[in-house]
Amino acid sequence: MTDEKKNPIFPQLAPSYDITKKTKKLFTEINRDSSETVTTQLWQRSGSCPEGTIPIRRIEKNNGSKGDVVEKYGTKKLASFHDNKKKQLNESKMLNLLQPNHSVAILLTLGFAYLGAKGDIKVWTPQVESDDEYSTSRVALRSGPRLDYDAIESGWAVNPSVYGDRQTRLYVYWTADGSKKTGCFDLTCPGFIQTSNQIALGAAIYPISNPTGLPYQITVYIYKDPNTSNWWVQYGERINIGYWPSDLFGMLRAHAETVQWGGDVYSSKVGTHPHTATGMGSGRFSDYIMQSSGYIKRMRVLRNNMELTFPQWINIYTDEYNCYDAYYLSDYVEEPEFYYGGPGRNYKCP
Repeated sequence: MTDEKKNPIFPQLAPSYDITKKTKKLFTEINRDSSETVTTQLWQRSGSCPEGTIPIRRIEKNNGSKGDVVEKYGTKKLASFHDNKKKQLNESKMLNLLQPNHSVAILLTLGFAYLGAKGDIKVWTPQVESDDEYSTSRVALRSGPRLDYDAIESGWAVNPSVYGDRQTRLYVYWTADGSKKTGCFDLTCPGFIQTSNQIALGAAIYPISNPTGLPYQITVYIYKDPNTSNWWVQYGERINIGYWPSDLFGMLRAHAETVQWGGDVYSSKVGTHPHTATGMGSGRFSDYIMQSSGYIKRMRVLRNNMELTFPQWINIYTDEYNCYDAYYLSDYVEEPEFYYGGPGRNYKCP
């Protein structure tokens, strides 16, 4: 536990403007399916944290060790190749990736100044093949060039190198230079300031969806405080977990240029042969009929009018559609839904 009253890094304990009061009615006009259940966290079975403190997940000595130095623990992996032969063999394939060593299947919007984004994300535990790989499903806001951008994101992750196991965990992430030198997951480096005593970043999410059982989901909302310019993360439509101070960023200080919803797989074996078998979403290709894949529903953006609305322009993007695909459902439904995922290596993605 950390006592925020004794810690000078907590200058703002709550958002200065309650955006949710103005937008809650609009956002909840579309009711959830009665079978969809919001998840909780396993640690909450053992109790809670007193007011004025925050829950911090204990980092075991072997978590992220694997030869890593402390400074690298909790950071996203940089784009790199292990050897020149591999680079030569796969160079043409890597050119098709939006970001080296990452494969995404996303719904994205751009064209306006975005001050926030929100969505309901179905929770799964996909297979992660190697300890140095990960799979995330998230809401992300970005500004800047393709390989040198500012970004903030939140959702769930299966990330053995950071968390030491293959459980599905709630996370936040930030970077101010395309993950080259800045940024990390959760509280493993200076940056994100947690204020809530109810949510533990990096804690295991429970329960998890399965193809024959009930669907479980988390609701994530990232928004900018109009008075302080800090970027807040809200969980479950009621808990403000904490914020990223605006002075962490350059291009993202004023607003985001793009918003993304969907999945991201990191591996040195994406865009190569043989491909990684790390899954995205549930590890199944997009499935809007049985809903056995990853999905995000009730997508919203916050613009200068301070109202949550469905994005005006949207696009679907996949790096490797034979490995991870995406489907946007807009007809014959109450409102649009986004399905995504895949197993990675398969007969179409060898």
